[in-house]
Amino acid sequence: MKGFNPLQQVKEVQEKLQKMQEELATMTVEGSAGGGMVTVVVSGRQEVLSIRIEPQVIDSEEIEMLQDLVVAAINDGLRKSQELSTRELANIAGGLNIPGLKIPGLF
Repeated sequence: MKGFNPLQQVKEVQEKLQKMQEELATMTVEGSAGGGMVTVVVSGRQEVLSIRIEPQVIDSEEIEMLQDLVVAAINDGLRKSQELSTRELANIAGGLNIPGLKIPGLF
């Protein structure tokens, strides 16, 4: 296999992964629940950066509903962040050409 250098390809992938992780730290997604009444901003590293709650959903008699909305919004944001990470990783892995290497979900 002329031109095939697996160690060079692994090194290139490691460098691309490092760059991707740095880029993901600066990317954000927004998750929401209750028609936007509760929104969260999550980084590409699955860190919750902020939570915004519309004042009209704050009712001491409906605290359980608010708690459910916060959880749902966070989960939505985390799911979107994971999808972002998966897409970015697929972009990197798509350029990896090591014969016989199959990673489910990437190729």
